[in-house]
Amino acid sequence: MPRASVNDLMAFLAVAREKSFTRAAAKLGVSQSALSHIVRQLETRLGVRLLTRTTRAVSLTDAGERLFQGVGPHFDEIEAELEALTELREKPAGNIRITASDHAINWVIWPKLRRFLPNNPDIKVELVRENGLSDIVTERFDAGVRMGEQVAKDMISARIGPDFRFAVVGAPSYFETKGVPETPQDLVRHNCINERLPTYGGFWRWEFEDNGHEIKIRVEGQLAFNNSYQGLEAALEGFGLAYVPEDEALPHIAEGRLVRVLESYSPYWDGYHLYYPSRRQPSPAFVALVNALRHRE
Repeated sequence: MPRASVNDLMAFLAVAREKSFTRAAAKLGVSQSALSHIVRQLETRLGVRLLTRTTRAVSLTDAGERLFQGVGPHFDEIEAELEALTELREKPAGNIRITASDHAINWVIWPKLRRFLPNNPDIKVELVRENGLSDIVTERFDAGVRMGEQVAKDMISARIGPDFRFAVVGAPSYFETKGVPETPQDLVRHNCINERLPTYGGFWRWEFEDNGHEIKIRVEGQLAFNNSYQGLEAALEGFGLAYVPEDEALPHIAEGRLVRVLESYSPYWDGYHLYYPSRRQPSPAFVALVNALRHRE
């Protein structure tokens, strides 16, 4: 295949993955007009339209989707093999993109990366904060982080964090006026701070356990956010009860700024796992990073 054809395909794949000529051009280091011209040349040579362009978005046509699904994985395999050649270097090198929740990044990944990166200057890590359940293959991530029970069966996974609990907390001023819930069912009478689930669109139900029985409560309140940190801040200011990872709340509990309730009903959740596709040959840089993040008792 002529080199120009390979370059044209790479340009098309970049636009298909980013769903934007602007973002794809920035990634490839070319102008938007040049990238658009390259893709039009490919469409002309193939005799079919691959992309539908509007002022707001770029989407694949049926022919474009077929080309993307048929050619994209082969280019991924080529990139993986090229990255694997870095094992011949003295030090592992390469770029690694990981998607994870804000809590996993702040409390599990970043503390370990702070020790790992200075000793591996040729490894570049991009952390993308997402609280939803992204498709890491489609979104071009090397790996993702989820709680163990959420990892798909066709993925390889490595535990990177311990089991942890969630805590129901509120400011002392809140309990002075609203009282203290004695059971999870009492929460329906309280002003609770909801968290929106990006993947499914609904609010997260608060989960508890009583003598081995799972209890899920759909709470109500004036406020809702799409992450736990803002909910924690609102609870600190007395706006209601928040349901947050225990380690986020403990420093504030120790200082007396928050009061924890229903602790005896709080079960342990399966800890965070790093997961990645089983079909890919991991690069030496990726193997080194997994070993650095791996949880050790």
